[in-house]
Parts: sequence; structure tokens; C-alpha cells
Amino acid sequence: KNLSEYNIWANQTMLDVFDSLPELPGNSARLFSHALNAQAIWIARITATESPVKVWQEHTLEELHKLHQYASYKIAELVANSDEAEFNRLIDYTNSQGHKYSTRVLDILTHAFNHATYHRAQVATDLRKCGHTPPNTDYVTYVRELMGQVY
Repeated sequence: KNLSEYNIWANQTMLDVFDSLPELPGNSARLFSHALNAQAIWIARITATESPVKVWQEHTLEELHKLHQYASYKIAELVANSDEAEFNRLIDYTNSQGHKYSTRVLDILTHAFNHATYHRAQVATDLRKCGHTPPNTDYVTYVRELMGQVY
């Protein structure tokens, strides 16, 4: 639950910085698109529905906001509505390379949150390379904000 709520905050924090830029660097948009696409794809696998996006599909800033509203909140909803049986349920799926796997929902969710963190770090590096100040999306920063410890 903590990671799903952190994921919402971190994705929104990144979008807030994107909104402040005169122009969004292409690689930053590509990497963040991928992070949100992956969450939407994992949601589709968990819910046995068709994914609305492809793995490396690129989005405009407006589309990123819409995808965040869907994927970040839907994955948190899945977490909130899961019990032990659901977390341990095996999902059969075929990945983007055509390989078949079975993975527990809990492991998928853990991967989705770690994957997003990894790509947000890549976006931060790209933003800095392009002369922009990236946001601090560290988990501890999120916790400090929750506790009112913002300086």
C-alpha cells in the first residue's frame, strides 16, 4: 500500500516538473512514457484485459497526465482491493518478446513499483543533462512530506 501511494506521488511530482518546463526533453518523455506504459500493461495482465498502450509508445505531456491518472491510481486500487489470495494468485502472460511466464500478483506489483523508480531516475538524469533541475522523488522525501517535514 505504501509503495502504491508513493508511486502516485512520485509520478505526479515528475509531471509537475514536466509542466514547469518550456519544452519537455524527448528522451525524458520517452522514458516516462515507458514507465507509465509498463504499469498499464501490468494492470491489463492482472485484470485479464487488453492493454491500452504498447511498451515503448510515446506520449505528449497531456497524454502522460491522462495515463498517470489511469495507471498510477488503478494500480493503487488493485493493491487496496487485494487480499492474501489475490496477492498470491498466479498470472499467466506473454511478455513483449513473446515469452510465456507465470508470476504472482505481489511480485508483479513489486516489480512495477521498482521499474517505475528505475525509470524516474533515468528521467532525472536526462533532465539534469538537459540543464533542468529534476525533482527529488526519493521514497524518504515522500515520507517526510507526509509527516509535514518539508524544509
